[in-house]
Amino acid sequence: MSEIEKPTSADGTTIAYEAYGSGPVAVVVGGAFCDRGSFRDLAQALGELGLTGVTYDRRGRGDSGDTQPYTVSREIEDLTAVIEAAGETASPAYAFGISSGGALVVEAVAAGAPVTKASAIEVPYRTEAWPPAPDDYIGTLERFEAAGDREGILRYFNNVVVGMPVEMVEGMKGTPTWEPMLAMTYTVKYDGLCLGGDDQRLPAETLRRVTVPFLAVCSSGTAMPWLHDSAGVLADALPNGRAVELPGEFHHVPAPVLAPALAEFYLS
Repeated sequence: MSEIEKPTSADGTTIAYEAYGSGPVAVVVGGAFCDRGSFRDLAQALGELGLTGVTYDRRGRGDSGDTQPYTVSREIEDLTAVIEAAGETASPAYAFGISSGGALVVEAVAAGAPVTKASAIEVPYRTEAWPPAPDDYIGTLERFEAAGDREGILRYFNNVVVGMPVEMVEGMKGTPTWEPMLAMTYTVKYDGLCLGGDDQRLPAETLRRVTVPFLAVCSSGTAMPWLHDSAGVLADALPNGRAVELPGEFHHVPAPVLAPALAEFYLS
């Protein structure tokens, strides 16, 4: 495992990351319930392909701090701090977002973060093809948080927002993933805010400001058409976007398949 580095973000928050390989920085930005260990294999694979593969703990997760109040702009500052700490001055930098982490990448690039090319897999913006979003999403999460009900957030997100069967979520209890997920429950709101809060439609004005080349990825194994097709919808809405389907599982493309596709896109 790489040594953990801990640069300081603009508001004084410590952000933990790991880096693998050498070359231009390619940062993996996790989505809901993801910490830096979730995509370590992808960072390592990118590190073997002429890049510095980086995976980090977004604020409120793992070994990173969580200075309040939360704003999306602070997460953009976090990503910028990681890029600047892991990369070399004037070197290109790339970012790949996983699901709602892709929405953070979109927001960061639109705000002027130092990203030369960007990419994401299946960003869950709520297009017309999607089932309706839950009512008062952020408010519901905040009420669970105020009550200290981490399990309530975990169940609400997976059962109501994602649509997992109740028994599948209950089956997670007692597994090695349960406690780490509980520790990250309050950050589910952060992902929701990156996606737009209660209104999670495509952010047309923001997307117009994302002028760098952008690769929108979907997995062949994502059976839900609205999620699978979200990559094409996003690519069409971007000034310089294109979509690609890669062989994979539900909402996931394995690192040995994904890393070469990203490296080819970034380094071409």
